[in-house]
Amino acid sequence: MTRYLLFLLALLLAGPLFSQPGRSQLRQLDTYIEVARQQWRVPGMAVAVVKDGQLLLAKGYGERQLGSAQPVDAHTIFNIGSTTKAMTAVAMGMLVDEGKLQWDDAVVEYLPEFQLYDPYATRSMRVRDLFTHNLGLPNADFLWGTARHSPEEILRRMRYLQPAYPLRGGYTYQNIMYLAAGALIGRLSGMPWEDFVQQRIFLPLHMEHSFPTKARSQQYANRSVAHHYRFGTDEILPIADFNADSIAPAGAVWSCITDMGKWVQCMLDSAKYPGGRLLQAHTWAEIFTPQVLIPRRQFYPTAQLTRPKWTSYALGWFQHDYQGRAVDFHTGSLPGTIAQIGLIQQEGLGYYFLGNLDHAEVRHALMYKVFDLFGPEKKGRDWSSELLALYGSAPERAAAALQRLQNSRIPNTSPTLPLQSYTGFYTHPLWGNAHITLIDQQLQLQWEGSAPVPLAHGHFDTFITQDPRAWVGPALIQFHLNREGQIESFTAGDYRFEKEAQK
Repeated sequence: MTRYLLFLLALLLAGPLFSQPGRSQLRQLDTYIEVARQQWRVPGMAVAVVKDGQLLLAKGYGERQLGSAQPVDAHTIFNIGSTTKAMTAVAMGMLVDEGKLQWDDAVVEYLPEFQLYDPYATRSMRVRDLFTHNLGLPNADFLWGTARHSPEEILRRMRYLQPAYPLRGGYTYQNIMYLAAGALIGRLSGMPWEDFVQQRIFLPLHMEHSFPTKARSQQYANRSVAHHYRFGTDEILPIADFNADSIAPAGAVWSCITDMGKWVQCMLDSAKYPGGRLLQAHTWAEIFTPQVLIPRRQFYPTAQLTRPKWTSYALGWFQHDYQGRAVDFHTGSLPGTIAQIGLIQQEGLGYYFLGNLDHAEVRHALMYKVFDLFGPEKKGRDWSSELLALYGSAPERAAAALQRLQNSRIPNTSPTLPLQSYTGFYTHPLWGNAHITLIDQQLQLQWEGSAPVPLAHGHFDTFITQDPRAWVGPALIQFHLNREGQIESFTAGDYRFEKEAQK
């Protein structure tokens, strides 16, 4: 009983920061947020609302870890994921204001060692191209999300990534170009990206509970724990924090809702803060200038309900129209933790969200709810229920994927060769090395820099990963024989790893 009373007291102390404007809307929103949190089963989250320069709300909801009775408060830190990207764009804008480079300068002029597969693309790559996801490159998150290469090695390996479409001729979300932007910021400023963001953004904005990397956040005890569904079930599990420090400028910042409210205020007010400004007004405007049109099929599923007439990407910001209002926003996602920022500049209206359940799209629902409640029409649309119906159940989607995998297996088959024949080192010029071993008559796959993953036999020479992390689903590994009947390679997804000759 004492523990429960302490929990209730802590929840009261974690209450909202209210100001006079919009008090009735805030009460309605406060109730709606908690209902939506329970509807989406998010253990803990936090929401900030800014209107006309005032931080109207900065409040935590739920628990830092499921069942812990430790409430999320206004100073609980979460990873903010890809909403970090806007900070990296602002950092680059500061260097533009200082005359150290221009948005349309060639990147190779400052980072001659950074090479792409296509020499023409290397020569033509501009500074702004690092922020717009249209350099012609496919996704390459395997390099940091699975293989766990160092930042320097990730950038070096980009010369082996073949283009997927012509330079500036399409759109594919690309985290690693933000890593390159961070390297450029470090080169021209004389300090690592991490120090630059800490000193030039967090310090002047008094973001006192913000950290540029997971490593630097470890000292802070009031932190959220990531959660994920056990794959294929509706059981929610706490999981270890995913480490994005190797691509820090793309998504490694940790912060709390109070600090992110200050960031929203700054972005709404042309990068001003009490006593100064981060950017010149024209540079701030350039950051929000649309750079790339995004095809509707590549935009967020929310567009099925919001029905925008245009969808675009600026320098670290997604954009679309909503009820005749221009919206700048971005989501942030790492396994088990989520974030979202949303601005309607013409109305001085801003929103920020932090949560600790993987891809719980309640973040979108609450953004549009804020836009409605504090907008000219003040509609009462139930975005949470509508988006839950649109996105569906994450456990059901995972269970369906498992069933499709099971249905694809051909029964009563065996590997072509003894299991020992599949062992050895495999390599790919871009993705790196993989090691197949045999332990207790079970094959194990170990990507470079990662822990071993057991392989179960699927059918013939196809095996299925059995990741010890309960939230990670299975993947197919297919081995290939040469003309002599020996294993020569395996494919994982679209990529082929060649077996190295035994020495």
